[in-house]
This record gives sequence, structure tokens and C-alpha cells, in this order.
Amino acid sequence: MITGDARAIDEALLIDLLNTTPVVEDQPMDLLAEDADGRDWLSARGGTGSAEELRECRAARDDLQRVVRGATTPSSLSRYLVGLSRVPVLTDDALDWVLQVAEDRRLAARIVLVWAEIRENSPGALRPCANDECRLFLLDRSRAGTARWCSMATCGNKMKARRHRARAGSD
Repeated sequence: MITGDARAIDEALLIDLLNTTPVVEDQPMDLLAEDADGRDWLSARGGTGSAEELRECRAARDDLQRVVRGATTPSSLSRYLVGLSRVPVLTDDALDWVLQVAEDRRLAARIVLVWAEIRENSPGALRPCANDECRLFLLDRSRAGTARWCSMATCGNKMKARRHRARAGSD
């Protein structure tokens, strides 16, 4: 069982990775495109920052984005779990599970595992922003499960203003 704090950290890591391809000033970006930037990004999130880890995380990101958008099946993610195991470790406070996988594959594996947990426990909560011009993703934690935009301050306001202008123009 993953603790609440660890789950929140892994969920944030998943969203961070999915959102490394934003649109900035109408231009698509890739925050992991440059090797040095990608290695820094990984290191800042507990990774090794190695070239192999960067390749693995870029591929996992691209595959996860396609799965979340419905462009491919979840089984396409199974390659990130090959050879992985979780080993129970009993501490004085709790039973913890330690992920056993090659170090350069650990971050990608953690991210795919948390995606699978979200999919199982909160179906539909992880989704792309409803703004077609945005490439970001959101994890809807609202009680009603109706969040649509990555950010109400940016995409939400843009979409509401667009709808308002469209209604005002049709009057």
C-alpha cells in the first residue's frame, strides 16, 4: 500500500511529466527535448539524470499522453513494467513496498504504476485539458469530477470568454 504522501508525490510526478509538452505563446514546446534540460528535470525529481533514464521517460511520457488521449491502448505501457517487482519491507510504523527495477527505469516505472492506480481507483480523473489549443493534462480531484481545464486562470477563462463572445455575436 502506498501512503497518501507518497501517492501525492507520484501523482504530481505523473502530471509534471505529462505536462512537459506545453504550448507557450502559441508554440508547442518540449521541456525534455534538450538533453541537458531533460537530465536536470529528472534529477530535480529524484532521478539519475542519465541518458538512458531520459530516453525511457521521454518514451513513457509520449506513450502515456497517447493513452490518456485515447489514441492507443493501455497495454502499450506494459513494456515499462517488464522485470519490475515490489518487495514488502516491514518498518516499526508500517508495511512499505520497495520498487525493484533498474535505476534508470525507476522513474518511468513509478509514473506508469501511478497512472494505473489512478485509472483503477479514479477512472476518468486523469484527462487532457478541454481546450483544444492546450496540450496539458489535469488530474480532477473535484467532488463532482467535472473539472475540464488544466487551469481555470488560463484555459478556463479563455474558453469561457470564447463562448461568451460567440453567444454575444449571435444575438
